[in-house]
Amino acid sequence: MTQPDPKAELLRYLQEGRDALLWKLDGLSEYDVRRPLTPTGTNLLGLVKHVASVELGYFGDTFGRPFFGDEPPAWWYTRDAEPNADMWATEEESREDIVTLYRQAWRHSDATVASLPLDAVGHIPWWPQERRAVTLHHVLVRVIADTQRHAGHADIVRELIDGAVGDAPGGGNLPSEDRSWWEAHHRRLERTAREAS
Repeated sequence: MTQPDPKAELLRYLQEGRDALLWKLDGLSEYDVRRPLTPTGTNLLGLVKHVASVELGYFGDTFGRPFFGDEPPAWWYTRDAEPNADMWATEEESREDIVTLYRQAWRHSDATVASLPLDAVGHIPWWPQERRAVTLHHVLVRVIADTQRHAGHADIVRELIDGAVGDAPGGGNLPSEDRSWWEAHHRRLERTAREAS
């Protein structure tokens, strides 16, 4: 048995969520990556922008490594930022801009993880004073959970757009790629729900 490498293991789970989230944009039009598909406006490009900001905040500002320096963008976590500004892309922000920002966030985050021990203490400036002190390990677990949560949101949004499903191109983690199998499964669940009620 090989010795466990906790940092590498945590980063692997984070990277799986990152990759799953980005592939949800593949092959879609500019409209489809931006269009809101829930009453609260959830959209694919906004999810990517949000998780980029999560990584930049938690692995940057928390550990004294701010990504934006003294001039953050207007949507960054400031008192003046519009509510929910990190959850959608403006007309001026291209898909390429957002994806590039996310990949830069990965490098910035990974450099923070590489340079610090898991028990390194940082301070989350937007949390209440009494809870601000956190370890790098805590932040890694939190960001993995947040990224995977939003990758799940992206799964549903992408399925609503064009039926593409799974954690990787081609379905990945699903039991079948056969459309008729899924249609029969859906009918069965609908029938069961009606009978149960």
